[in-house]
Amino acid sequence: MYAIAEIAGQQFKVEKGRKLYVNRLAGDEGSSLSFDKILLTDNDGQVKVGTPVVKGASVNVTILRHLKDDKVLVFKKKRRKGYKVKNGHRQYLTQIQIDDIVTA
Repeated sequence: MYAIAEIAGQQFKVEKGRKLYVNRLAGDEGSSLSFDKILLTDNDGQVKVGTPVVKGASVNVTILRHLKDDKVLVFKKKRRKGYKVKNGHRQYLTQIQIDDIVTA
């Protein structure tokens, strides 16, 4: 069984027991959250597509840890102008584990 859920503004394919990295979520490590924006569920071939969400469906997750992603370098250059800018950032992430998928 799997579902397509919207978590922190992005869509993810979630399955029970799977671990995901998502944009930083509010909450402490070890706490549980529930997301109810489920766009699609598939239970052994029985597919339910929401309009826009599946009524009564939700995903329960546990926050495992908060971390930062690898550094992303942003380099800008305009040739023959002497313009070079080097910048970068590290994205804040949260690792979650899917505990349960509740369907209607």
